[in-house]
Amino acid sequence: MDRLWTDFVNSDYHDWRGGDRSEDRLGNLNWQQGFLNRWQLSALIPASSEDELTMRHFRNELLALGSELSLGNVLTDKELDWLNSVMEAGRVSRRLISMDQKLKLQLVPAEANWTQVMAEVAADFAMTLVEGEGKRIRICDNSDCRWMFYDDTRSRTQKYCDDKMCGNLIKVRRFRAKRKVGSKE
Repeated sequence: MDRLWTDFVNSDYHDWRGGDRSEDRLGNLNWQQGFLNRWQLSALIPASSEDELTMRHFRNELLALGSELSLGNVLTDKELDWLNSVMEAGRVSRRLISMDQKLKLQLVPAEANWTQVMAEVAADFAMTLVEGEGKRIRICDNSDCRWMFYDDTRSRTQKYCDDKMCGNLIKVRRFRAKRKVGSKE
């Protein structure tokens, strides 16, 4: 299941099949528009070069944090302060609305900019930690992929971001390597 924060951190694309192709999608206009549309967020497109630089720094910090959590480490006070500062930068107000004759509390962003978007990404990451477990954050076992994901399986044993893509690719590679060794004997 894609989450806002995984979609953001995985904007640093690497060819999961092992090719040389990689792409930092944060600067891609189509990626920016698609990301904002997919998560119903607003910001100016294209992002300014300062915003892109800030987003890259934020993404790298969030990747490092997720990597530490995937190893079973807990958040340090410094990391909590950093995550809180990112969330605090995105101000919201609350609005009570009626939808289908039911009341719903809605958080309304104070601004439509990339700082607000990063605050929403950080808040989604924080909700993942509050509602789940940091140890369930994983980095795909396919070393060519490098995608980060949340393991929501009951067994807590998910190794690949996608079993049909990365999982199948690694299984086929393992099978062919065994077959090759067997044919040399």
